[in-house]
Amino acid sequence: PPSSRTTQACMAALRLASTTAAWLARTSTSGVIVKCFPTRARRLPRGGLTQIRASVGTAPRRRVMTAAGRPRGARRVTASAVADADDSDRYKMPPPDVAQFVERPQSPGLSLSPDRSSLLYSFRPPPYPFVSELARPELKLAGLRIDETQNSRSRMSGQTGIALGPIPATEDEINAFQDFKGVPPGATLNYLSWSTDAKSIAFTVRFAGPDVPDEDRAPPELWVADVETKQCRALLPGRGLNTLFESYSWLDPDTIVACVVPEGRGGRPQKPPTPRGPRVQSNTSGNVAQARTYADLLKDAHDADLFEYFCTSEFVKVTVGTGEATPFTSESAIYTRCEPSPDGEYVIISSVERPFSYEVPCGRFPKRTWIVNRAGKTVREVCALPLADKIPIVHNSVREGPRAINWRPDKPAELYWTEAQDGGDPRIDASPRDITYTADMHEDANAAGVPTFQTDLRYGGVSWGADGLGLLYESWYKTRTLRAWVVDTFKRPNRAPRLLFDRNYEDSYDDPGSPMTRRMPNGAYLLAQMTGPLPTDGWKPAEFKEVEGDVRMRPGPVEWETGVTLIFSGEGASDTGDKPFLDLYNVDTGATRRLWQCRGEGALERPGSIISDAGGVEITLDTLKILLSRETPSENPQYYSLELGASGDALTTRRITDFPHPHPALVDPPKQILRYKRADGVDLNATLYTPPGYDAARDGPLPTIMWAYPREFNSAEAAGQLRDSPNRFTSISPMSPLVWLARGYAILDGPSLPIIGAAADGVEPNDTYIEQLVAGARAAVDACVEKGVTDPRRIAVGGHSYGAFMAANLLAHAPDLFACAVARSGAYNRTLTPFGFQAEERTLWQAPETYMAMSPFMFAHKVKKPILLIHGEEDTNSGTNVIQTERFFAALKGNGAEVKMVLLPHESHGTRGFESVCHTLAETSDWLDAHTSVSAVEAAAEKDKKEAELAAKL
Repeated sequence: PPSSRTTQACMAALRLASTTAAWLARTSTSGVIVKCFPTRARRLPRGGLTQIRASVGTAPRRRVMTAAGRPRGARRVTASAVADADDSDRYKMPPPDVAQFVERPQSPGLSLSPDRSSLLYSFRPPPYPFVSELARPELKLAGLRIDETQNSRSRMSGQTGIALGPIPATEDEINAFQDFKGVPPGATLNYLSWSTDAKSIAFTVRFAGPDVPDEDRAPPELWVADVETKQCRALLPGRGLNTLFESYSWLDPDTIVACVVPEGRGGRPQKPPTPRGPRVQSNTSGNVAQARTYADLLKDAHDADLFEYFCTSEFVKVTVGTGEATPFTSESAIYTRCEPSPDGEYVIISSVERPFSYEVPCGRFPKRTWIVNRAGKTVREVCALPLADKIPIVHNSVREGPRAINWRPDKPAELYWTEAQDGGDPRIDASPRDITYTADMHEDANAAGVPTFQTDLRYGGVSWGADGLGLLYESWYKTRTLRAWVVDTFKRPNRAPRLLFDRNYEDSYDDPGSPMTRRMPNGAYLLAQMTGPLPTDGWKPAEFKEVEGDVRMRPGPVEWETGVTLIFSGEGASDTGDKPFLDLYNVDTGATRRLWQCRGEGALERPGSIISDAGGVEITLDTLKILLSRETPSENPQYYSLELGASGDALTTRRITDFPHPHPALVDPPKQILRYKRADGVDLNATLYTPPGYDAARDGPLPTIMWAYPREFNSAEAAGQLRDSPNRFTSISPMSPLVWLARGYAILDGPSLPIIGAAADGVEPNDTYIEQLVAGARAAVDACVEKGVTDPRRIAVGGHSYGAFMAANLLAHAPDLFACAVARSGAYNRTLTPFGFQAEERTLWQAPETYMAMSPFMFAHKVKKPILLIHGEEDTNSGTNVIQTERFFAALKGNGAEVKMVLLPHESHGTRGFESVCHTLAETSDWLDAHTSVSAVEAAAEKDKKEAELAAKL
């Protein structure tokens, strides 16, 4: 007979089906829904709801014992009290009011055609694959996880289909499109890209999922879709791509260079029955080589052989029209990059080479970069970099040698790259610190690089424009400095770099925004420069913000002029919330003129790409069109076309999408942004959500969940700024704390918990981490209680990753504030991350007191409130290996704390498997209900009282 949980799951499934059916009933029959929202039943074996329940654990699961004797796929659940034997090895389903958020509809991805006439819709599968898909064998090599049956990254998602429609001009054209034909049923599509002439779309096809046997899994194939006929076909039938580093690149509208598995490749290397010898690592030269605690590194020579075998590829050149393929490179290698020049005449090629390392991931292995011509012949060697195992762990550290090697987008084939003059170590004084070089391949392919730019801070990139205009960026972490310079990229005389601004990038209120770019006919993007008549009134002169103790460079006199006006877009952060904007920006004077700004009256509108740039036409106020997203607290984001006129007013806001609400059963939970102060006067803010229909006067205080993530700042002023909008859509994913609104909890989401330092005074934020963390949490709790929303006895604290670390510390150092905690994928012992963590640059040996004081593991004896620890067994994050949770659980249990540990098989730093997501919600629901109920907190209070009385007697 079905259990009560089975009945609940059936109800949840029926509720989801009814809401989906209701949405189907009010939508056009264009076909988008079938593609966009495949039901879970499509992804399960036959058996309907019974089979769905079997897959999540209410029916007995097939037990396949591993060598260790534990069922493969079973959770490991450990608690300080013995768990129910019948429940300990099965996945659980959460209550229906929480389960409803797991299978929310997936909106399609959108891509504008290069000619700006069409929208490409890419339809997505359900967001959470079954754990059986995550459990597939994978190789863990040099920081990669490889599916060897497909010679690709494991755990890849993708699209289930594609369709094409016009950019809607009327309501009837919204969601009107045609499906492409010819894609095999059940295929997964990846790496979609347009040809520059908008006549073709390339993509890869592979077969994956729980119903695909190993014999049908193979490396992805390269396909192409004809935009006019809507017909798809294989370009390289039977030839698999190697997509571990590179997939393919368009050389021109009719030519693609594809990265393929070497033809005639033999079988994979087999591990010898007897080791070749011991693993030997040495540092006989006494080098200082520090590294974070990376996951999935090479372990031995056999791992190195496997890495080389699966990552080795070759390039072929294929003609789109005929399918004719010819070799593009003369030999196989571990190719990691294939980047054609804007004119398609040259290509940047990069590869990884031996010797490999057991201490760092493949991104730091020896690397070679060179240039080939259109025929694949090498014409220039750019660099051959050695193993980069000695990059300092401090911010602004970079690899020594040429880096950021790219093509200038404003030239047919001019190379540019940057080289550090300080050896890549920001602790070394150097002026200049970085030099950027250029080399025109058409003038002389082997000429030495010409020094073009130099920076005294760390080079941060160039925004290239037409007619020799460029914006050069440099930054410095210690002072949170960002500088932008106007530069002449043609290197004309008497045009020295001119400072545009020097600002504190932590100061959101003073952010001028970023320059918008426009697409050129060759597919390159340049700065969007305005032409034609511009408004003469409403211009705001450039301002220089002076802050005591914060020394900034002031722009000097304009010694040469560009005559250019750009378009800047920004978030518009303010003390009343984000109000995104578009500005005209005079590059010569720094003056700005507001073109448009979100009013902030019930909606959040954000500008995106320019969509009136087809064919390289000039951009004027009369023709300017911007892709705009609009959302409200109850309406999910939709896209619009914002059309501006010469007056600068919005003439038309035309809707172009109609995506369904992702969780129609909980549309508009009430929320308010709280503003309050820490005890030391630092301004703080948080977003407080309450269940729909809640009235504090009528219903009284609620149990509350505080979900947070601390962040480091260099000043109290920046830490106190609001970086959110009251009009942002309330999106509720299953791993969000907002799901508990459906169960009557109030949620304090994202309270600012700044950890503030003062670099100028040599004060590191983490030196007072605990004191600042507790002060911020206490201020947040007081603000909620003062509102009458929160019952101070029934507050749970939780977080993910660094938020989990925070939650554990708060239970240890502020036990009076919280009834319990939920910590997901955290790190708890900082001695296990001795070469820095988060924003901490010092090593354990440089700051042992800080490492110890910040580690809740060292204060396990002080944790007296219940804590739920959840962690993926295959966590790849460098700072949160699963051993962190295992050791913390042992420490807590050894000190008598009430604790439960749930280790999720096959999960990484974030939870992806359908069963894992459901189980995480079920465990969390049970934990919160058990420890934040009135009876639970009263019992805990009585227990604390008795323990205090006993301690006083002793």
